[in-house]
Amino acid sequence: MLYYLFEYLDKHDWFGAGVFQYISFRSGLAVIMSLVISIIFGKKVISSLKKLQVGESVRDLGLAGQNEKAGTPTMGGVLIIISIIVPTLLLCKLDNIYIILLIVTTLWIGAIGFIDDYIKVFKKDKKGLKGWFKVFGQIGLGLIVAFTMLLHSDIVVRVPLEVAKENNWEITKQFEVSIPQLNQAPVTK
Repeated sequence: MLYYLFEYLDKHDWFGAGVFQYISFRSGLAVIMSLVISIIFGKKVISSLKKLQVGESVRDLGLAGQNEKAGTPTMGGVLIIISIIVPTLLLCKLDNIYIILLIVTTLWIGAIGFIDDYIKVFKKDKKGLKGWFKVFGQIGLGLIVAFTMLLHSDIVVRVPLEVAKENNWEITKQFEVSIPQLNQAPVTK
């Protein structure tokens, strides 16, 4: 969002607004912003989770120092997700397919983790989310990302030239590789 604001300000010649066009500046700012969010909200989130008694019980495995972990709050992933999503939404070009995939992937995996922790804490089921649900959730996400990357026009998959020649894939003048199995094009040698 800030990217678009500063892009607008740069078009109207505001001093310093052009620095937002540099990805290195926005990346550095995102790292700093994530760190600040974690530092400022980390203690508050952890203390509020402790007050709500949102913690996992520890199984007795006879390990040294194991009991120290008892009562450690779970659902801390919420803080990590917020530390990723907020800078991304503020500093990135939101029409970039890679950024969209980043946001979808982060929220999808975060939702699986949240549901798992919710079941463990509030439903009092130590096993949490069933393993097959986690696996199918991740496979589903993987398929969505794979097909998006395969079919989206803004994503170019680069293949080393040697691999293309070994597999007899057609190489065009623009050095793009055409894989016959994917687009049903005849192979020319």
